[in-house]
Amino acid sequence: MSTLSTDVSRPLKITIAGVRGVVGETLTPELLVNFSQAFGTYIGPGRVLVSRDTRPSGVMVAPCVFSGLTASGCEVVDLGVCPTAALQVAVKDSDAVGGVAITAGHNDARWNALKFSREDGIYLNPQQAAELLNVYHQKEFAKARWDELRPVGRDDSAGERHLEAVRVQVDVDAIRAAQLKIAIDCTNGACSEFTPRLLEGLGCEVVAINDDPELSFPHEPRPTPPNLSQLRALVRAAGADAGFAHDADGDRLGVVTEDGEAPGEEYTLCLAAEMVLGRGDPGPVVTNLSTTMAVDDVARKYGREVVRTGIGQVFIAEAAFNYSAAIAGEGSGGIVFPAINYAHDSISALAHIVNLMAERGGPISGLIAEIPRYYIIKREVVCPPQRAYSVLEDLRRDIDAPWAEEINLDDGVKLIGADRWVHIRVSLTEPRIRVITEADAKGLAMDLADEYERKVERLL
Repeated sequence: MSTLSTDVSRPLKITIAGVRGVVGETLTPELLVNFSQAFGTYIGPGRVLVSRDTRPSGVMVAPCVFSGLTASGCEVVDLGVCPTAALQVAVKDSDAVGGVAITAGHNDARWNALKFSREDGIYLNPQQAAELLNVYHQKEFAKARWDELRPVGRDDSAGERHLEAVRVQVDVDAIRAAQLKIAIDCTNGACSEFTPRLLEGLGCEVVAINDDPELSFPHEPRPTPPNLSQLRALVRAAGADAGFAHDADGDRLGVVTEDGEAPGEEYTLCLAAEMVLGRGDPGPVVTNLSTTMAVDDVARKYGREVVRTGIGQVFIAEAAFNYSAAIAGEGSGGIVFPAINYAHDSISALAHIVNLMAERGGPISGLIAEIPRYYIIKREVVCPPQRAYSVLEDLRRDIDAPWAEEINLDDGVKLIGADRWVHIRVSLTEPRIRVITEADAKGLAMDLADEYERKVERLL
């Protein structure tokens, strides 16, 4: 893995999650073309599908990607604006050799990124990402001759095919019979046209905001409680049965209850797992090291094992495939439904939670109340990427936590006790060190967060 940066304010991050940077500063046309040439060289000649989210820089980034892929001998098919999960379904269900998603997901509009999928629609794993990075650095790209260059094709149906794959997995009749009113905040992102269409087709009354893909993001696209104030007000004003919020590319999903409360994105996986495990889908639950202990309680209720991985969609997706999981996901609100694809899919998550509401009846707050309550605190410490791993190493050498029954070093440092845990790790997408704590008492979780945030800051 490689992380490059000129300084904290002008970052360029090259990791297993792809290449990500600030447009107009570090994410330049030259870099975009070169990385696309590297991917075309690595993946081999063949058809490559490309999608993007709605951020304005996509109109600059997309032609660079097309050029790099075409120059390396690939046949490019432009899917236009659609959820990244739709791209990954389209790659999996076609003869494409790979896919490129142009999206910075939950990052603000300054950022953009390239995320690379292989022929099964799963993001490149760490070994494959390292191999791609070697191709990029060597700059020995495949070069198609002038008479071998193929025109860019167009496919506008990927989003609708994804919606159909979702419909097949839920009980359409039960949802229609429930006559639910659902409020949604699409963040003017890639789900803006697709989620209302899906919900209306399921017989829901839809109240939508920020559903114009031509407009800018109305707030930071990360669907965390601080960014859900508009949706919370909408749910209360409209008398909706629930509210849901997407990020920019349909990766993550946030939830709001009928009384306008935002319980936190950790509950997205718990609710989706209740639906999938309750209907009897076989297999364990896969999640990451930073996700709430409540997932273990939900899995235990249905006699299922929980497999925990490092943080990152690629780890979740590969483990879900390898363990034949019933469901997988992260506390960020990114959920994988193996019956559809091995990708974070917020439209699928929304449909499954609506299905759960229809089958169980009663308010969504009641469904959440049935999930064991823990208190999770998420902090971030700004840190230059070149210092981050040294800070973690210093922290690792100075562990003093007599309450910890287990220390996990698979991804950063995680200290695990009977009623609490602390996880400190380097972000793959931002120049930050994340400090996450959880306990069965709010005061304990806050105290742990304060203690370890201070420890990280002292080591900078």
